[in-house]
Amino acid sequence: MISFTRHLQVIPMHKETGSETPYVALHLMTSQERMVPGHTVHVVFELSIYNHSKGMYCGCKAGCNFDFKNAHSKENCLIPLQELLNSSAFLVDDNCVFAVEILKIDASSPKKKAVVLQKKATTVQNLFVQRKGFVKGTYTWTMNNFLELDLKYFVRSPTFEAGGQKWYIGMYPRGDLYSTDCLSLYLYLDAWDEIRLESKKVVVMTLSILDQKNGKHLTVTSGLWVFTGGHGLGWADFLRLSQLKDPSGGYVVGSSCIVKLDVYLMA
Repeated sequence: MISFTRHLQVIPMHKETGSETPYVALHLMTSQERMVPGHTVHVVFELSIYNHSKGMYCGCKAGCNFDFKNAHSKENCLIPLQELLNSSAFLVDDNCVFAVEILKIDASSPKKKAVVLQKKATTVQNLFVQRKGFVKGTYTWTMNNFLELDLKYFVRSPTFEAGGQKWYIGMYPRGDLYSTDCLSLYLYLDAWDEIRLESKKVVVMTLSILDQKNGKHLTVTSGLWVFTGGHGLGWADFLRLSQLKDPSGGYVVGSSCIVKLDVYLMA
């Protein structure tokens, strides 16, 4: 059976190649854990932002082929960030409404012909586009025995607290099932706290691997993610293994590797 679970991600300051103008962009994501190798799900959808003055959604139509390796569509720019922040039509009381409507889903597998799956109702998420009301947390994970950890499939940091919840960083030193010769990094909600999580968490995070020689840290920042627990948030292809182990890079010095997390959680 082919399953398609999706969620909406907002990138508040997306920049197109060659442009310095930040846009609010959206893209559709699915859970890689539920995708099966060889299966493809083609989705046609509409991404939009709600215009309070006109009482209607404004957006664009898009499509994407989701599979075991590809878990998200390309970013679609909706509106320049500065225009949104100055607008009384899209931004009301620091609150902005984004939506995704699934128009059509075609699923196929190596043994079966393409079939049309029944679409679900429109997904609407209320998300803040400013960091007002967010609580910041910072955590640094210093591994002095990385060469030993590198032999393991999965390692986790000590548990730490941010925004009233307990979290940990999960690392796949040689990559998880969805990576291609890359180190994989994720943020997880601690299992004990996950049981008590009654509402969704809106998360913006930055994960970094520190360059201990040259100070040229590798940093990746997410958009606004709605975290419901159950799965980690992060990147399967965070850093190529060849770059990680390059002596000139400074990401691993001796047996030392340092990962830093900066996370904003909606209070």
